[in-house]
Amino acid sequence: MTSQTLTSAAPARPSTAESSLQRSRQRMAWLLVAPALVVLLAIAGLPLARTLWLSLTDAQLSDLSTRQFVGLANYIGDAGVLADPEWWGAVKNTLWFSLLSVSLETVLGLAVALMLNHPSRLKTLLRAAVLVPWAIPTVVSAKMWTWMLHDQFGVINAMLLALGLIHQPLAWTADPDLAFTTIVLVDVWKTTPFMALLILAALQMVPSDCYEAAKVDGVPKWSVFLNITLPLITPAVLVAMIFRTLDALRVFDLIYVMTSNSRTTKSMSVYVREQLIDFQLAGYGSAAATLLFLMIALITVSYMALARRRMEGH
Repeated sequence: MTSQTLTSAAPARPSTAESSLQRSRQRMAWLLVAPALVVLLAIAGLPLARTLWLSLTDAQLSDLSTRQFVGLANYIGDAGVLADPEWWGAVKNTLWFSLLSVSLETVLGLAVALMLNHPSRLKTLLRAAVLVPWAIPTVVSAKMWTWMLHDQFGVINAMLLALGLIHQPLAWTADPDLAFTTIVLVDVWKTTPFMALLILAALQMVPSDCYEAAKVDGVPKWSVFLNITLPLITPAVLVAMIFRTLDALRVFDLIYVMTSNSRTTKSMSVYVREQLIDFQLAGYGSAAATLLFLMIALITVSYMALARRRMEGH
């Protein structure tokens, strides 16, 4: 093989004009994104930096001007957040809540999306009806379920008593054995429509040719779902799970409205609120808030890395 052949077979390098055009486009992209980055820095970056600074002090919420620098004392040591068993209980509750709620919402959301994906004259009405729980504000739905689950006049206990499933009213949100499960089920009721909507959008992007070819070949429906539908919608499902995991890890309003500061259901966000507002410990509460942020960031980055590896087939 001659040197001329090797030269012609080698990939062509981009010309100077093309490189200059690419750099110009990159600069233009950064210029267009810069305003959004500045706003994001002002809205999220500055408060985060202030929270980090307060976590290194002994500041009291009632008088932030008298704070003194204490270093990492709010994090480690005998009086630090990491030495508080109640903090680790809140971490455990949050992780279990996230795992259970996101898993159930994904499975149920997939089932609802598959049902809504079939042709039907009532498709639009069914989609609107399914979205009703998601449209209700979390505080409103939490208060509504608190009334429905009340052990004295709640409609849930009345129905179960009428059906003979229970023999006495249950304290769904006060009983330590029931409170956590109750909160998970209420969250599943509210957020499953969100998962169903995202998965339904992915289902409608699956090419119909795949299903037509499988039908001609006589492939069973369960095999079509496992080998065609599920692999094609997996990227969208993973993205939906990431969004839901972020929401679940910072859950506050649902738990606080239904069970307040109960140790059985206390999440990390509820713990932070308790330290900041109830105990007025701005420094200690900021340290807990910083740990919450770092934990969510770590879990999210790990989750996204695993999802990317799975989508790439590694």
